[in-house]
Amino acid sequence: MKKLKACVRPKTVVDLRDLVRGNAEHFGDKVQYRFKEIDVEKTVTFNETNANMNALGTAFFKLGLMGKHIAVIGESHPLYMTAYYATVNGNGVIVPMDHDLSDEQFVNFAKLAEISAVVYTRNFNDRLVHLADQMPDCQLFIPIAPDEAELNFPKVQSMQALLEMGQKALDEGCRDFLDVEIDREKMCTLLFTSGTTGTSKGVMLCQRNLAAATNAAVLSMEYDYTCRFVDALPMHHSYEVTCGHFAICDLGAEIFINDSLKNVMRNFNHFKPTDEMLVPLFVETMYKRIWNEIDKKGMRKKVETAIKISGALRKIGIDLRDKFFAQITGAFGGDLRSIVCGGAPLAPQLIKDFDAFGITILEGYGITECSPLVAVNRPGKEKLHSVGTPVEGCQVKIDTDGNTRKDEDIAEYGYVTGEILVKGENVMLGYYKNEEATRAVFTDDGWFRTGDLGYMDKDGYIFITGRKKNLIILSNGKNVYPEEIEEYLAYCPNIMESVVLGRKNAGGEIVITALIYPDMTRFEGKEKDEIYKVIKEDINDLNRKLPVFKQIRDIELRDTEFEKTSSRKIKRYTVS
Repeated sequence: MKKLKACVRPKTVVDLRDLVRGNAEHFGDKVQYRFKEIDVEKTVTFNETNANMNALGTAFFKLGLMGKHIAVIGESHPLYMTAYYATVNGNGVIVPMDHDLSDEQFVNFAKLAEISAVVYTRNFNDRLVHLADQMPDCQLFIPIAPDEAELNFPKVQSMQALLEMGQKALDEGCRDFLDVEIDREKMCTLLFTSGTTGTSKGVMLCQRNLAAATNAAVLSMEYDYTCRFVDALPMHHSYEVTCGHFAICDLGAEIFINDSLKNVMRNFNHFKPTDEMLVPLFVETMYKRIWNEIDKKGMRKKVETAIKISGALRKIGIDLRDKFFAQITGAFGGDLRSIVCGGAPLAPQLIKDFDAFGITILEGYGITECSPLVAVNRPGKEKLHSVGTPVEGCQVKIDTDGNTRKDEDIAEYGYVTGEILVKGENVMLGYYKNEEATRAVFTDDGWFRTGDLGYMDKDGYIFITGRKKNLIILSNGKNVYPEEIEEYLAYCPNIMESVVLGRKNAGGEIVITALIYPDMTRFEGKEKDEIYKVIKEDINDLNRKLPVFKQIRDIELRDTEFEKTSSRKIKRYTVS
């Protein structure tokens, strides 16, 4: 694997206007985005991103929208980010909405967020305008790529029309948007949490938060302007926006915007990314696909032998992974060298196998309320099972008060576990219109309670054991983190997805139960009883490796995938 390049950046970011303007000055006509629009590949340069931001921001001023709350929803598109930058850099509030929301949910969030306008992509044409009567305070609907009929609706002006309006005003000397003094402490982004636990809250972030997280992301990774990324996550996701756009923009790197989840692998092959920022489900799917193809060709023993030989050679300074595993890495374009992954734990064997093939996986940890980056493994300094050390400007400590099983923790982990607390410039202002919820997540001395449980080792590496809300307390008083068992299940090739719960059995005892969606590509033509038998044997093999109190006692097979958020996290609250 090629050595990761040193990061090249002109300076740290002060705010998002500084980000866009500064990188236009530094990288100019270098391509920032590549994307497809109706099967035609197009590009946007750093200069064009800056020009579009200034034009749209000026149009917002002319329309009385500068400083207002503006929603944006839809699939990924460069002009999605233009709406983001134009809003926040005019001291307004951008409200990125999940593209999987129902009409009712969208209207409810729009009312709560007090939006004055909404920007939307092609997939929402002829949908949002029909909700106008339910959103009387929304003054303007702005389609990025309108159908002809879209423009016949009242309150509709196309993005192109606004860009032209703003550019005309700029040419005539209007500087109201260009010269606005940005308030770094004022809310500029309102993010509704994904709702994997069934409750969504509005996270308020300011320019200071986003600048701190952007700088921390850049300083944590050894990437530079020569890197190429395929954007595969939804743009409303905080990890995607901060790390996948702000930070990559600051590096001057190039982004290919993926046009569909079903086209991810094809776009990897076409665009040949050097690096990626993904969530675990993507990585696990890639991993299972690799080994399924290997098994179909009857090559498992040969590949496993090649891994051993390659590993031995690497110990004496000879790295032939590019030659040994070119066919495997070729499925991702052939140039992929690292993946930063956060959102849930990955099985250590998966990370080891990717490393054997020549792709480094760097696990990280973040939460929307922290803009979102908290910690990440650094290149060359990774620890398996860990999400790395805190990023620049972010403090982390473990609250062990109230832990009743300290001795058991020390015996199992070597450290006492507790809730992960965070303090830093990246931590949110609070929850929108919800002072009670805000008070509940901050300690008296200002530390944010993440709701995640874990510990820190002597070197400052963070290890996450689970979510407080998901903790299973067995009838014998033992505590079990379901995420730990799900991590083991994810490594099983016959299992595509799983959720582990504590359920009462016929005798009233709480037992560990695994709800499993099998990898049906491995069971073509098989009856459910046959599938159950195979999965049961997999579970028996796993149980032999686990302490008795952590063993899975019941299995339920699913015929369909689990319901997920648009960032591919399983909605645990929908599982009963």
